[in-house]
Order: sequence, then C-alpha cells, then structure tokens
Amino acid sequence: MDAVVSGSALSTGDGEAMSAPVFGPEIVSFEPATGKEIWRAPVSDIDEAIKRARRAWPAWAAQPLSTRMELVRRFANEVRKDAEKLATMISRETGKPQWEAAAEVESVIAKVEVSIRAFAERTAQRRFDNAMQGTSAVRHKPHGVLAVLGPFNYPAHLPNAHIVPALIAGNAVIFKPSEKAPATGEMLQRCFNRAGITSAIMQFVCGGPEEGKQLVAHDGIDGVLFTGSANTGININRKLATRPDKIVALEMGGNNPVVLWDTPKLTDAAALIVRSAFSTAGQRCTAARRLIVKSSMYDSIVPELKSLADRLIFAEPFAEPAPFMGPVIDNAAADGLTESFLYLLSRGGKAIKHLVRPDENLPFLSPAIIDTTAMPDRPDVELFGPILQVIKVDDFDQAIAEANNTRFGLAASLIGGTPQEYNRFWANVRAGVINWNKGTIGPSHAAPVGGIGLSGNHRPTGYYAADYCAYPVSSGELDQPRALIGIGLRSGGE
Repeated sequence: MDAVVSGSALSTGDGEAMSAPVFGPEIVSFEPATGKEIWRAPVSDIDEAIKRARRAWPAWAAQPLSTRMELVRRFANEVRKDAEKLATMISRETGKPQWEAAAEVESVIAKVEVSIRAFAERTAQRRFDNAMQGTSAVRHKPHGVLAVLGPFNYPAHLPNAHIVPALIAGNAVIFKPSEKAPATGEMLQRCFNRAGITSAIMQFVCGGPEEGKQLVAHDGIDGVLFTGSANTGININRKLATRPDKIVALEMGGNNPVVLWDTPKLTDAAALIVRSAFSTAGQRCTAARRLIVKSSMYDSIVPELKSLADRLIFAEPFAEPAPFMGPVIDNAAADGLTESFLYLLSRGGKAIKHLVRPDENLPFLSPAIIDTTAMPDRPDVELFGPILQVIKVDDFDQAIAEANNTRFGLAASLIGGTPQEYNRFWANVRAGVINWNKGTIGPSHAAPVGGIGLSGNHRPTGYYAADYCAYPVSSGELDQPRALIGIGLRSGGE
C-alpha cells in the first residue's frame, strides 16, 4: 500500500508526507488519508500532444463506426480485468471508501454500452425520399481533437463520461485529469491503449492549471469537454467567447436544494437527506447543500438527521468496519470548509452538528449540519464538502422560492408532499435534475445529466453526451444532376 507510482514505473518507499499537489516540472499526487506520495510524473508537452493527435485523428475518424464501438467494448473488458487495481488507486488518490471506488469502476464499465445505445439514438442516420427531389439525409461528423478536463472527485467515471462518447463519434481525445488525481487518469488511459485505441487517439497528458489553460486556448483543439467547478467553467467559457468554432460542454456544480414536506416516513427521509449531503464526503456536484424544511416538521426531522449523521463512520478508505465517507481531497480543502463553517456560525448560523477535524494535519472532517434560517444573506456558493445547511419555511411557495434562491441549477429533490405538490415543484424549480422521494445524487446513466445557471451551458452529459461529440450534417442527394431555370430568362437567341 506504500508503493510510489512514478509514471509507468513502480518503486517501493513511503514517499514524502505532503497533502497538496506540487506544480513545476513534475506533478505529484498524494494520498489524502495519509499525506504520503503515491505518484509523480513530468509535466507533458501540450504542443507535441496536440500534434500527435491531429496526425492520428483522420485515420480514426475514417474507421467504421462498428470498429470504434468494438474497441470501446474491449476497453470495458480491460477495465474489468483491472477493476480491483483501479478501485484501489481511486481510493488511495481521492480518499473515498473502497466500496465506493469499486462502484465507480462499475460505472466506467456500464458507460460503454449506455454510450453505444445513446449514439445510435441521438445521432442516428436519417434519410427522407422525395421522388423528384432525390434524398434528404442527416448524418453526423466528429469535431476533431477534443480536450477532456476531468475532476478529482470521480477521476475515472466523470471524464470517461466524455471520453467514450467522443471516441465512438470519431474524435481524438486529449485527456488532462485533475492534478489532484492524475494516477487514476493514467491507469484509465492504459486500459484504452491495451484495448487497441492508441495513445495518440486517447492521449493522457500530465499537468496542472497552466496546462489546462494551454489546452483550452490552443488552436489545435476543436472543443473542450469539462467537468469541475463553476469558477473554472466560467473562465473556460470566457476564454472561448470569441471562438464559436469550438464546441464547449461544461458540467459544473450546484448549491442543490432538498425540500422536505409532509411525510410520515421520517427515517427514510433522513436517510435520503444524509446520503445526498454526505456521500463522497460531500464532494459530489449533485450533493445536497441546503435542506429546506416545512416549519411544522423541523422538530421531528432534525433529531433524526443528527442521530444518523452522528453514527456515520468517517475514516481512511480501507478501514474496518468500512467507513461511510473518507477525507476530503486535501488540507487546503479542509481548511476552506472549516473557515466556511465558522463564517456561517458568525453570521447567524446555529450549529446542529459541529464540523470536527480530528487531526489538523490530515483532511478528515465529520459531517456537519447548521441551521442558517436566521442568516439575512446566505452565501450562494458551492461548499464542496460535508456541510448541510437547514432552512425553515412556512408554506410551499416559500419553499420553491428558497430552492430557486441560487445562481446554480443542477439538482433538486422533493421528499414527501402530494403528487400535486410535486407537479408544482417540478414545474417551478430551476434545475436540470429534479427528483421526488429520491435524493439528489446518483442520476441515471440512461438520462441526461446537466444543469442551468452556473451549473452548465445547456449541454448535458450522461445519455445526451452524443449531442456535443458530433455535429449534424444535412445533405440533399441525387444520383444524377437534374436542374433547369424556368423563370427569369430571355427567350432563346436574344
């Protein structure tokens, strides 16, 4: 468990205990749960990577669709072979429990067949015959070379949700994982390469923010597929505002609300809320950040929530018994979340369950719950960690207004209520994922996943990823040229 991965080589040794990535000639990845170094590699040459991809792309795009589909199926088989090793690396590099990392690997595998079905449905070839006018056809073409910028919280599944649809469509991919989880990204690339998709077509590059900026701005990149924070997504959008020739798909975070209304099933409601707020240590873009609760239910649900949250085990990924959640990604994140909790307390928040950090040298945080009803100006930010804010409201209109009191719009959930109230909730809440009596996390693979406002740019991933990985081309086709000009001509000989 103490091996240090250096690029493609494996050496023994504990590594230097640190807790944040180092930028410069090398990228170094550290294990959040211990602070030990687990991987390092030199920063990639972005210009050279793009040149390789551009040389290789035409031959890949010319392959039959069936060939590309077969190769991504082989990739799924390679992931199956390496499932345990990949899950272990995800756990070590992100801190998430082993059971959760294993589930992420299964999502990587499942994404392949979902993407094949989605491509066939969303980009199907269509022909419309008209005797004298010939045939009208609609087909799709790949964009070219696409940059995929991945996040740290799901370092295999979320970038893979861009990569596989892009490859099926005939694009070459340059994949830069988060500098906080590069080793997982490199393992993913090896699975693609062993499946027969070359390192020029599916290319891993190692780098930090500067390499990400270079990819986004490079003339050799035909599009950017991004999953991550709103701030970074906004910067990408701003940088490419004058480049309508580049496809840009942004999947960002959310200040996601759960509304709790009339229900007798408080134990189930509490479980849904706790899972939504604290899974992956709160480091999910769809995690519940705000619980909006009917005032008459407040005194019933709060003890249930606190009791359940008190029982959650937070520990290192491989601990026994298995923890519910591990650490947040690094000490800088833990410091920021601690400061944010204190800010909420100092501005009128009332602690229901305090945020606790057992070891100031490691980024373990307990789940925390705070009542922010009395705060006059609740900050509209995505606190990317295990902090749940509780807000009391008196009526359903107020609940909907509070749910919409955000610039984000990714996920929202109503727990309890009647079918009529859910219809009102669905019709009036601004979000791309809206659930009833389910949590905010874990959207279906067979559905689009994306948001509005600061949560995305109307290009959802998930089942709809095919839409931004290929562009439609309409054609009018005849087997022989047939035309005449029947009006506006002088008579013959004049």
